[in-house]
Amino acid sequence: MESADHIHLAQLTALAHPKRLSLFRLLMRRYPDRVPAGDLAEALGMPPSSLSAALAQLRQAGLVTQDRQGTSLLYAADTGGSGRLVNFLVADCCRGRGDICFNLSGEDPLMTDHTTRKWNVLFICTGNSARSIFAETLLREMAGDRFEVFSAGTRPQSELNPHAVALLAAKGHDISPLRSKHVSEFQGEGAPKMDFVFTVCDTAANEECPPWPGQPMSGHWGQPDPVKATGTEAERRLAFQQVYGALKNRIAAFAALPMGTLDRVALQARIDDIGRTMEKTT
Repeated sequence: MESADHIHLAQLTALAHPKRLSLFRLLMRRYPDRVPAGDLAEALGMPPSSLSAALAQLRQAGLVTQDRQGTSLLYAADTGGSGRLVNFLVADCCRGRGDICFNLSGEDPLMTDHTTRKWNVLFICTGNSARSIFAETLLREMAGDRFEVFSAGTRPQSELNPHAVALLAAKGHDISPLRSKHVSEFQGEGAPKMDFVFTVCDTAANEECPPWPGQPMSGHWGQPDPVKATGTEAERRLAFQQVYGALKNRIAAFAALPMGTLDRVALQARIDDIGRTMEKTT
């Protein structure tokens, strides 16, 4: 049996290569998704042979899991393995002094500030023209008394998608606050401090974004882009309706969480469960 030190050294070695580190970070951003190898290769611009070798080393190090679905191999971050690596670094290497090694504060503002202010939530997709504005509108109207809600795009369109706006209006939502915005609007000085940042499309989750200040909770609830739907007019409208319904289910589950009774670890687990459970039903 391998010693714990040997296993953790193998994990650190696996993460020491830039391509393997990028691959692991992508899978963490996509968690709890299980991602096909072809999608990973496309997102990272890696040839299949290089990707296969990188995945094999990360799997051997206990940082990535592999599942088979039909003829496809699907990969996900092994959060248990990466968690054990972090514990090793804090408990062993730092001799339990995480407050020195990681500059950790004993108080988590996310779990204490809610007594004096609303939680700030940001939904991100690529174009900020449909999926993220669905999410913004739904959470604002479901729980606007507890959440300040925003949306943005990594490459936003100049205008909101007319089919998305029409669907929201037809369902009686207030569309007056909606506009297309770039994520940089929420990253500069004076921007609201985010407590939760959710990606609602795979492309946005695949992109390497600067870390958000304040360590907000994150989640990935990816949905297909209805703007790219083809077919008849009815089929295109159905694509928007399906994405709206899937996001409504996730956001209703999120809004129902007993925020005040959960610590950060428990809350992150519930957020991941929403993405994982809803994936099976949509």
